[in-house]
Amino acid sequence: MFDLLMTLGAWNWVVLGFILLLLELVFPGVFFVWFGLGALLTALVSLLFYNLPWIAFWEVEVIFFLIFSIIMVLIGRNFFRRDRETDEPLLNRRTDQIIGKIVVLEEPVRDGKGRIRIDDTIWRIKGPDLPEGTEVKVVAFENGVFTIEKA
Repeated sequence: MFDLLMTLGAWNWVVLGFILLLLELVFPGVFFVWFGLGALLTALVSLLFYNLPWIAFWEVEVIFFLIFSIIMVLIGRNFFRRDRETDEPLLNRRTDQIIGKIVVLEEPVRDGKGRIRIDDTIWRIKGPDLPEGTEVKVVAFENGVFTIEKA
């Protein structure tokens, strides 16, 4: 069995590479793809330099695979970094989007507590007692409650 694997040479790496890429489709998470690409690069090196005597050793090919996989993981990690600048930095942070908005009170604020409608959602608020119809500015969000002040 081992002799069969050794006679296939670079094709072992091609098959392994495609199996890893298919695993990425089955179990998505951008993990197997880098190792699959490392295996395909190892196959490419093995095919290009097949006539060199030292490349025929499977230990050398495994070292190439490990090196290429580490390089691909580092490239992928830099490419898919999460701290990139975006045109919508507050896209999934709704409460941060609301801070700074000026809204008209539909209900009065009594005893420092009340509710306010912002877009299609009713939020709890705290702040000074104010009558209905007053323009207020949302200044903070803490523990599920917005803090407001008179605009």
